[in-house]
Amino acid sequence: MAIDLVTRREWGAREPRGSYGRLTSTRGAKVHYTGGQVSPDIVSDHAKCVAMMKAIQKYHMDGNGWMDIGYSMVACPHRKVFEGRGPGRLPAANGAGLNSDHYAVLGLVGSSGLIQPNDAMLHAILDAVEYLRAKGGAGTEIKGHRDGYSTDCPGGPLYAWVKKGAPRPGGTPTTPTAPAPVFPGRVLRYPPIMKGEDVRTWQGQMRKRGWKLDVDGLYGEGSREVCRAFQREKGLSVTGTVDRATWEAAWKKPVT
Repeated sequence: MAIDLVTRREWGAREPRGSYGRLTSTRGAKVHYTGGQVSPDIVSDHAKCVAMMKAIQKYHMDGNGWMDIGYSMVACPHRKVFEGRGPGRLPAANGAGLNSDHYAVLGLVGSSGLIQPNDAMLHAILDAVEYLRAKGGAGTEIKGHRDGYSTDCPGGPLYAWVKKGAPRPGGTPTTPTAPAPVFPGRVLRYPPIMKGEDVRTWQGQMRKRGWKLDVDGLYGEGSREVCRAFQREKGLSVTGTVDRATWEAAWKKPVT
């Protein structure tokens, strides 16, 4: 099923106050919920979803003082995807210093009222993520807002789904679980800049996971910094060197 996109013009979005920051790629997308009460009535009345979009934008612009709605895309329980800021534009909802790493995708559920996303909403969230990959360079990661930011968002039910690998309802997890190649036996480190096919193999796998680095077979400073960030994410010793534990973790299904 192709994305059922509701453009900004179609849902009556206000014009932004200023220019968006630009994005050419991200590590993936973070999933959000509203954090407030959501009426279960929206499940049977799509017009109420449109009204929610306008209310969220108003709150973000007039309450938070943001230039526009903070989300990249918004998914509703009718498997429709609302265009928020859209692909290629810096979101505002992930938290200070975190918006350039992931797009922000909101599911229209809250902390009370409608708290459980239906299958159509889960499909719509994934439709939005695939759209951001195709149009905005989003990487493979699907995480919750609470990953890396102190918040309850995206709520228990949505976060449990994210931690399962964000599977399509009735399908399989979106993140492949390819087995790790045998550890090459040498630790990849900088300096000196190491060369080799094992370096290229590790770099290629990290790119598949959404990290931004060149797959050139040279373990340079960029590879070292990605390694450090990955080790922090996985709770490994932050050395900047690819040892056996870091190598094998690169092929484990991301815990999101």
